[in-house]
Amino acid sequence: VVGGAAGNIIGNKMDKQAQRIEEEIPGAEVERIDDGIVINFDENSGVYFATEKYDINNASEETLNGLSKVMKEYPQTNILVVGHTDNTGSANYNMTLSKNRAQAVTNYLEQQGLSAGRFTTQWYGEEQPKYDNTTADGRSKNRRVTLAIVPNQQMKEEAKQQAGEGN
Repeated sequence: VVGGAAGNIIGNKMDKQAQRIEEEIPGAEVERIDDGIVINFDENSGVYFATEKYDINNASEETLNGLSKVMKEYPQTNILVVGHTDNTGSANYNMTLSKNRAQAVTNYLEQQGLSAGRFTTQWYGEEQPKYDNTTADGRSKNRRVTLAIVPNQQMKEEAKQQAGEGN
């Protein structure tokens, strides 16, 4: 987390990017946390998967295309891609499946022209359900990839220089 005047400069840039994401992806709710942006989706705009699948469906493509467009406008930010599953299947299987989901999203965004160096992937299998896994609806919403956006080192350094804070 960058503080002081540099933090304000970064905050303003991230606020603008958050606003663009909300404009580009209907149903996306952005939350500013520290220097970053966490993107929360409704059930119509998110990146969701069929049971035991990690292929990108048409609805998810629309969401990712919108995100890709905004990310191209803000090249000084990086993306954290986090894969999740429901609790159907073994824990080991779900861990691999969530990894494959995160990687599928990363690969798709790279195919849209975003640099591989901008991505960090994580996966949690069934360990972080957001919804009730005892219902079909809850399980379908837990088969997801979540996204967060953070400033890269170049943005942080430029903000420090603009703020007169040096290195």
